[in-house]
Amino acid sequence: MGTLYIVGTPIGNLEDVTARALNVLRSVAVVAAEDTRVTRKLLDHYNITTPFTTYFGSEMRPKIAPLLALLKDKDVAFCSDAGMPSVSDPGTDLVAAAAEAGFPVVVIPGPSSVTTALAASGFDGQQFFFAGFPPHRPTDRRKMLANLTRQRATLVFLESPHHFRDTLKDMLQAFGNRNVAVCRELTKLHEEVFRGTVQEALTHFVEPRGEFTIVVKGAPEEQEAPASPEDASALLAKLRKDGTRAQEAVDQVTQATGLRKRDVYKLWLETGE
Repeated sequence: MGTLYIVGTPIGNLEDVTARALNVLRSVAVVAAEDTRVTRKLLDHYNITTPFTTYFGSEMRPKIAPLLALLKDKDVAFCSDAGMPSVSDPGTDLVAAAAEAGFPVVVIPGPSSVTTALAASGFDGQQFFFAGFPPHRPTDRRKMLANLTRQRATLVFLESPHHFRDTLKDMLQAFGNRNVAVCRELTKLHEEVFRGTVQEALTHFVEPRGEFTIVVKGAPEEQEAPASPEDASALLAKLRKDGTRAQEAVDQVTQATGLRKRDVYKLWLETGE
């Protein structure tokens, strides 16, 4: 009887792969991969010539039966594009099917953007809540974030560059102007860790690029004191200096402070004097 190996792979830097992972990838009969082009770069880097098969999207379900058949007398490995399979990645169905069929399932630990970003954030790591990718639909995303407003544990999200700013704006509305650590392109050449408030992150990432892991400080034990007009004026002055348009600046500060929009607009006019 064969074993299904779930192999954690580097999230960027190919040198982060473990020796055990490489030994498994060399020894199995086949590597099922989320994207063979991505996994091939890793295997070519370490001169591994194990055959591939694709396991992704519409091809996943039809591939389960052939992989289970192979497992009757051979070992199989599964890799997602980066990090740990099944964690916001494919793999769950294959693991469940193999386990139900009675095959051993062994996980080879590896790099994770979640724990890497959490460690880099400087926030409490004793308890954290991994929320994965927020929904793309604005109404669903806002509902999800609203359900997390009272969560005391540190929050960790994944996000693409296409939805990054919209997600931050919704976080500003749901959580207020909390402290965040925005980790971009972790372990890659252009890795960046930005620490600041949600509003400062919006100002910093005007044209976001790369993959993001967003770590949000948990809800405070006591509600913070309401923002004052002076706080709003300071935010508006910073946004004006950064070239933010009036409507966007007023909307962002209204969400961040809870002040009335007409009062914030009045402050915007005053900051321009």
